[in-house]
Amino acid sequence: MTLYCTLSEAIKNGRTDQVSEWATGVLDEVASGRGETAAIRHPLGFLCLPVHRQGDEGVCVHLWGPLWHTSLTTLPTHCHSWELLSCVLTGELHNQVISVIDDNAAPTHRVFEVHSSADGDEIRPTARRVRHETASVDVYRSGDCYELPAGVFHQTVVPDLTELVVTVALGLTNPNAVDLSLADLDMSTHRVRRRKCDRGETIAAASIAHQAIAAGVPLTGHQ
Repeated sequence: MTLYCTLSEAIKNGRTDQVSEWATGVLDEVASGRGETAAIRHPLGFLCLPVHRQGDEGVCVHLWGPLWHTSLTTLPTHCHSWELLSCVLTGELHNQVISVIDDNAAPTHRVFEVHSSADGDEIRPTARRVRHETASVDVYRSGDCYELPAGVFHQTVVPDLTELVVTVALGLTNPNAVDLSLADLDMSTHRVRRRKCDRGETIAAASIAHQAIAAGVPLTGHQ
């Protein structure tokens, strides 16, 4: 059984303590300098520790906090080409599901395709012009898990920008979906870099996350 399958089964069965124990072990290994994983600064403003990739499966630890805010070239509204299963280990985040409506008469934004590679993303405009509105807002705190299908526009909001939020994110690629984002109507094709952190930055981030989880209350596990 792959790591993705093990963690997916734990999340779906409410065993978030098992997920937390696994993440704590990974973070401890990285923080101690034993792990080889390098953190990556994601263009959407969080730090990603890519722990596992096998075929269409991926497992990462994500960190949101005041140290990793970034300026975006697009809106934070986007949709994945993969099915997301996420578990919040500490902190609070809001998942806003966004309704995107095609509107050539009075559009406010354009849909862009996001094509990712190891060093960054190429963001390409499409002919699709749209407007958008918030359809729903779901609040998730430590111990909560949630799913998000591929192709659903959303944005992740951390309400307290001084707070550290740590999640385990599981992804399963959907071959029929494409990564998309919204941006200004006149935005042209451009590239956004995903900067790999050096060893010191990675160790420091893992230490902060490990301490935050260790200081939290035991996870109850619910969806």
